Amino acid sequence: MKLTYRHTAIGCCLGMITQAIVCNLAPILFIIFKDNYDLSDEQLGRLIVFNFGTQIVADLWATKYCDRLGHRFCVVLAHTMCTLGLISISALPGILPVPYVGLCIAAIIYAFGGGIIEVCVSPIVESLPGNEKARMMSLAHSFYCWGQMATVAITTVAIWLLGRSVWRVIPLAWAIIPLFNVFFLSKVPMKPSIPEEKRMPIKELFKSRVFIIGMLMMIASGSSELSMSQWASLFVEESLGVSKVLGDLLGPCLFAFTMALTRVFFGIYGERISLEKALLVSSIACVVCYLAAVFFPPLTLAGCALSGFTVAIMWPGTLSTGAKRFPLAGTALFGLYAICGDIGCSVGPWIAGIVSDLVNNSDKLVSLGTSIGWSEASVGLRTGLLSSAVFPLMLVVCSVILIRGGKKA
Repeated sequence: MKLTYRHTAIGCCLGMITQAIVCNLAPILFIIFKDNYDLSDEQLGRLIVFNFGTQIVADLWATKYCDRLGHRFCVVLAHTMCTLGLISISALPGILPVPYVGLCIAAIIYAFGGGIIEVCVSPIVESLPGNEKARMMSLAHSFYCWGQMATVAITTVAIWLLGRSVWRVIPLAWAIIPLFNVFFLSKVPMKPSIPEEKRMPIKELFKSRVFIIGMLMMIASGSSELSMSQWASLFVEESLGVSKVLGDLLGPCLFAFTMALTRVFFGIYGERISLEKALLVSSIACVVCYLAAVFFPPLTLAGCALSGFTVAIMWPGTLSTGAKRFPLAGTALFGLYAICGDIGCSVGPWIAGIVSDLVNNSDKLVSLGTSIGWSEASVGLRTGLLSSAVFPLMLVVCSVILIRGGKKA
């Protein structure tokens, strides 16, 4: 069978699913890690930092070497590391004397692969034949959401049916997808990278105020999305007092589903919509969803789920805006934006975890939270997520600046 650019697009979609697996599998297992290895919320948040901190290092590496080594070599390497990392998260905690160290090492391995995927897949999608680049970008990124939803739902149901004791089998099963893509992406057609003599120098990018605004928007986008998605399961469980199965299905699964629907919608109708205005509206709506989820216990679930609608176009929309304004920037633009996005992805959930622990350790703050109708178990995380609302607010400001700048231009 002759492989075409349609198969390249399929490989990119599988790459986004792989990234969703490595970003979202561990948080679904947080409750098990917490019980089995006696970990604190801060330690769990630190796993998220290791994940996205490593992705930042991988982003830097890919920014420098991806165009030189070629997209094919880099994405194959990335999927290989994701495969090894998923195997490690199953094996290392049982091998090493300190299980938490094993979890950290595994996170570093698969996160490096996920970081390279993040940098390389977007320019590959951008290089596919056709003129509707924003549409294709949104559709490709929708598979991250479908992958996130599948990871949450299948993992949760598997634990429910088979029991927590067999959790080590789950990462091994998910490793099949990146392993398949190692061989698939080594065969599909790919366009060559932009020649070095034609690429826009990185120093020229940093001279542009629009590019700097885009970097800040990526930080805000990553924080807005991950602060909610990484803590949604535990937040719903502690707020509503439901089981882990319902917590996972009603929290991150609904979040991913609403995010996927929005990206598919934008992928179909995106060419008719002003991207900058859509980013502004979505960031305002995101602030509202955060506040609703935090301050109104009856709306906790709705706030978590509907925030998926609001964050959906933040990441791919900012990427498409940058690619449109700097078409000769090459992989460097996607790499630098990915670095900023991963900074947000690591800082946002980590800050939420730190604030949660600080509040939980203060009897006065817990008492204050219960006095306004919050359940005692949820006071910490509600306050932690409230602190994360500053990031979509930051995106509101950046979007306004970008729109005003466009009008002046």
